[in-house]
Amino acid sequence: MNSMPKKMKGIQLIGHGGTEMLQYREDIAVPTPAKNEVLIKVSAAGVNNTDINTRTAWYSKGAGDTDDASWSGNALTFPRIQGADVCGVIVAVGDGVSDSRIGERVLVEPCLREAKGKVLETPWYFGSECDGGFAEYTLVATKHAYAIKSSLSDVELASFPCSYSTAENMLTRANVTAQDTVLISGASGGVGSAAIQLAKARGAFVIAITSPSKNDQLLALGADQVIARNADLVDALGENSIDVVIDLVAGEQWPQFLQLLKPGSRYAVSGAIGGALVELDIRTLYLKDLSFFGCTVLEPEVFKNLVQRIERQEIQPVVAESFPLDAMNAAQDMFLKKQHVGKIVLEVC
Repeated sequence: MNSMPKKMKGIQLIGHGGTEMLQYREDIAVPTPAKNEVLIKVSAAGVNNTDINTRTAWYSKGAGDTDDASWSGNALTFPRIQGADVCGVIVAVGDGVSDSRIGERVLVEPCLREAKGKVLETPWYFGSECDGGFAEYTLVATKHAYAIKSSLSDVELASFPCSYSTAENMLTRANVTAQDTVLISGASGGVGSAAIQLAKARGAFVIAITSPSKNDQLLALGADQVIARNADLVDALGENSIDVVIDLVAGEQWPQFLQLLKPGSRYAVSGAIGGALVELDIRTLYLKDLSFFGCTVLEPEVFKNLVQRIERQEIQPVVAESFPLDAMNAAQDMFLKKQHVGKIVLEVC
């Protein structure tokens, strides 16, 4: 660490609120790796819904009370460096980590089961319960820094960790196979576009819900069929026509998903951008023998499997735009307009 700079550039979230709570600084202390940790020089970091949801305290279920406003349901501590999607290079290691790891190009697993030298009872999320990748350097337990061998650029690789691991986790939990017809809501976003590719990699028949202006892009990603997000899904597809729903939207359309699902089929959810409160007729749930999967914590094998799929070129990055680190507000503005397909990435170093 003797040759490392003492200060770094980064973006600190100083509290819940609007974009004025994001402060670009050039005097943040460079962290020092503790036991079993690695220090990563960040090359690129992706922008996610979770960054905005955390900033605005969307995860909090209490009116005006932000004591449960993180992924884990705990209060955040400020300032916090966000950024769950990281591609970079290991430049220093703590005790217990081989020096041979220095120089490795890595992707960070965003769902952390170990941090600050201890095994966590409740998983943390990179950039939420601990500092993440919107800075020149970041720390993570060595087990969560996965070496990657790929000809893809750093920006392209930074589009994978959060969105693709979320999608792969949903498909894993729902046990998607080549025999399944899979319906994906919010299919043009980072997780949705990832789910299209990953479901196709499993051999499934994929139907994507999106706005018509994005049809061609999603078909090019591998979707077998696209359907407009304001369509009557039951009229378009028919009752009992779907084996698995991968839902990132929820909202008013949600009851139709249960009509579409075949008896004995599966529903997996990891987002609610269309509205978190839905109407459930509990009779449909039990009379059709449906299985519901709420998906946040990654299954242990998910990130390793994702890295292997990247290295085997079974999936491709979908980058809508990249911005410099100090243009975070512009990146989030573009993100919130929801006119893009794929990921928005910050170039850090």
